[in-house]
Amino acid sequence: MKVLILGGTGEARALAAALVSRPDTTVVSSLAGRVRSPRLPVGDVRIGGFGGPEKLAEWLVDARIDAVVDATHPFAERISASAAAAAARTALPLIMLRRPGWTERPGDAWHWVGDLDEAARLLPSLGERIFLTTGRQGLGAFAGSDRWFLVRCVDPPEVPLPARMELLLDRGPYTLDGERDLLREHKIDVLVTKDSGGDLTVAKLDAARAMGLPVVVVRRPSIPDVRSVASLGEVLDWLGAR
Repeated sequence: MKVLILGGTGEARALAAALVSRPDTTVVSSLAGRVRSPRLPVGDVRIGGFGGPEKLAEWLVDARIDAVVDATHPFAERISASAAAAAARTALPLIMLRRPGWTERPGDAWHWVGDLDEAARLLPSLGERIFLTTGRQGLGAFAGSDRWFLVRCVDPPEVPLPARMELLLDRGPYTLDGERDLLREHKIDVLVTKDSGGDLTVAKLDAARAMGLPVVVVRRPSIPDVRSVASLGEVLDWLGAR
């Protein structure tokens, strides 16, 4: 079996590691190429976009792929839509691996929003100094805001950017003590995040809860109508059944 794994997530890397040692399985991992120095999985790696669902379908046929696993980031909606369309076009089996989203706990003060534009509109009612952890894409939604932002992302973002900001280039995992110190050092009033889920960056939510700070959480986009599971074991069982 030849398996295409879409995504540069921790789940995608773990899946590649679990499959690459199997003598009856060939693994190709595909990364979008948006991070300058990505953490590469084991096995064959392809970096860069496919050019839409039609081109992806052609690539799947040419590469003789037998099954596709969409293990991309929960907010990578474009490639997920392309994968669903390409799999349907080629009649290839497709499964989506999505880590569970975060859930509110006692002491949280979360404000759920549908997108970054809605988050930006909500900020004036919540605070003056904002810790923005939504990644380097989409920061233009905050370009017109008069708030002050601490923007944390892995690679330098592109313009437009908030007029008043400090840029922090960093990559998780993060610790509770480190996140709490960061919030205090920059006198943060509000945390803005996407509902990415997972343990890698959850410490910021724990720190905000401990300090009584409001958190603006962007909901996940809808997913294609394909089979979706939350664990690596479920994907391995699915592949084994094929």
